[in-house]
Amino acid sequence: MIEDKNPRRTPLSELGEFKLIEHLTDHFKVTHKSTVKSIGDDAAVLNFDKKQVVVSTDLLVEGVHFDLSYAPLKHLGYKALVVNLSDIYAMNAVATQVTVSIAVSNRFPLEALEELYAGITTAAQIYNVDVVGGDTTSSTSGLIISVTAIGEVEKGAEVLRSGAKPNDLLVVTGDLGGAYMGLQVLEREKEVFKVNPNNQPDLSMYTYIIERQLKPEARKDIVELLKELEVKPTSMIDVSDGISSEVIHLCKQSKVGVDLYEAKIPLDPQVISTCEEFNIDSTTIALNGGEDYELLMTISQEDFPKIKGNPNLTVIGYMTEEDRGMHLVTRADEKIPIIAKGWNALKDQA
Repeated sequence: MIEDKNPRRTPLSELGEFKLIEHLTDHFKVTHKSTVKSIGDDAAVLNFDKKQVVVSTDLLVEGVHFDLSYAPLKHLGYKALVVNLSDIYAMNAVATQVTVSIAVSNRFPLEALEELYAGITTAAQIYNVDVVGGDTTSSTSGLIISVTAIGEVEKGAEVLRSGAKPNDLLVVTGDLGGAYMGLQVLEREKEVFKVNPNNQPDLSMYTYIIERQLKPEARKDIVELLKELEVKPTSMIDVSDGISSEVIHLCKQSKVGVDLYEAKIPLDPQVISTCEEFNIDSTTIALNGGEDYELLMTISQEDFPKIKGNPNLTVIGYMTEEDRGMHLVTRADEKIPIIAKGWNALKDQA
């Protein structure tokens, strides 16, 4: 099949705002009983009966949170939903609905937005959430995506950041540092491409960490697993800014300290090898990298037998009294104060 060298580019002005919204959203299906009225009215109508409602919202801005020189629009749409759903799962809740709003400049044709919404649609289907609303408007500074995620949780089953107690175990899902190292590879190849546009990178050695950056997954499965194991965490947070920042949030909200063991931090072999290639310390990356969207939680020691040996969960430390402080225990058995050096959305990251 011959590739079309001049694909159609439909200006958004041909549709106008309301026809654009209708075009991008008319294929979304309702799957949840709690969705009474979806897209098509002034507001969505939701009914959660006796359950508690959890709501989270995030903003993704071109040039700050993503770079379209290497982030495919379909992947970006998928990621935009996933990073919001992660916050719902961090409350031990089930995500049920989302709203998606975008601001776009006139450099984006209709076909580009169709790609973006294809990713949104895929994520909505995989995570079983209804897209119930949103908005579109123009932008003078590229693409901006705002997603609000809504979920439900049985009363008393919600998990906050403030419930950790001394002697609770600190547990993390999956592995850490992959998303950050994937970003480093993409940024390096972008610079090489700028020097020689004919040079196409071979990224086969980095498939796992690049997927962790461009197409992360939220840990819906962990909420289901914990329910099966009959384990309710005492506190929980998703790992969006690096575990150093996240564990500090848990400690401050719960008024406890922590001993986090360097040797226990889970790292994928591809993260380790890429850190060696870039001459970067893998522990530093795991602590401060961010965008892994794993779940960091504390559990009672009484629940340890229930999670012991589970490949999805790794005990990496334990909580202490607040006056003992927050420390990383190194492989050499030295205690180093934990300092948040992860992503700060309001700071110049350059």
